[in-house]
Amino acid sequence: MSLKGKLETEVEIKAPADKFYNFFKGQTYHVSKATPTNVQDVEVHEGDWESHGSVKLWKYTVGKQETYKERVELDESNKTVSLVGLEGDIFKYFKSVKAVLKATPKPDGSGSVAHLTIEYEKLHDAIADPKAYIELLTSIAKDVDDHIINPEA
Repeated sequence: MSLKGKLETEVEIKAPADKFYNFFKGQTYHVSKATPTNVQDVEVHEGDWESHGSVKLWKYTVGKQETYKERVELDESNKTVSLVGLEGDIFKYFKSVKAVLKATPKPDGSGSVAHLTIEYEKLHDAIADPKAYIELLTSIAKDVDDHIINPEA
């Protein structure tokens, strides 16, 4: 059994791909407002809110409150944001974790598709796949989409 894996899902969203990408690229300080039951806070630890390589600390809930310190990687041409894990509660079970969010416009122009991926390496075979984390990422993406479409709600 391989210790490395990848969980992927797609979510149809109403927001344009560039707005979804730009939210995760440079407006993550709004995440706790968009999805307060999932994310309680995001803080910059190095760099700033929108630069490649910046380090942020997320406080989120997946069954219980946890933290995730990540370094952001930005791919402007592919509208992809990668959150490369550095430390946090998830590292009790995983050697490495990377969450990837990519938005692609739908061909008919009626919104976008958010491609969500978690790439990981377990510490050992007895660790379950991080299904709760891909579900969390999906819930965050849906809430952020609603926030982008209805910012005053």
